[in-house]
Amino acid sequence: MKKLLGPLVIIIVIIAVFAAILVPSYNGFVNGEEDVNQAYAQVENQLQRRMDLIPNLVNTVKGFASHEKEVLSNIADARSKLAGANTPAEQAAANDQLSGALSRLLVVVENYPALKADANFRQLMDELAGTENRLSVARQDYNEVVSNYNKKVKRMPGSIVASVFGFDQKEYFKADPNAKEAPVVDFNGDGK
Repeated sequence: MKKLLGPLVIIIVIIAVFAAILVPSYNGFVNGEEDVNQAYAQVENQLQRRMDLIPNLVNTVKGFASHEKEVLSNIADARSKLAGANTPAEQAAANDQLSGALSRLLVVVENYPALKADANFRQLMDELAGTENRLSVARQDYNEVVSNYNKKVKRMPGSIVASVFGFDQKEYFKADPNAKEAPVVDFNGDGK
């Protein structure tokens, strides 16, 4: 029995040493993988923000522009009716319609002096720039976390633990080859 006790103690010590090395390394990979997942979630969050932001702001600008077009169209219609009015009653009605359309234009001008559509375009560009900056930072943070994780996967003894437990290297966030070209934002809707 004493002869078996010596080798058993040695085996237990070897297992304990391997466990002491293996468990922290395994937990490090689990933590690293979760850091990569969390960093990528932030990239996705910013991508979603951009996806949600751009159409909403473009529609806001289009809505504003169509509001101005509607006011100007109402003025043109009222002016045409006034020019085509033959009787005093028709002229009075056309004049009232033109006065109403002009007062709506004055409200627009008072609320949005100096062609407020320009301010909306500036807001759109500021929001787009802010979103692109946030996205750039999120991608940079993600790639940094991936770099740290991949170094753990490649280094000893991490490479052994990674291969045993299936921890693979993660992909970096790479720019689309077409990213060298600036995106086109078309406010005319005709692609020109």
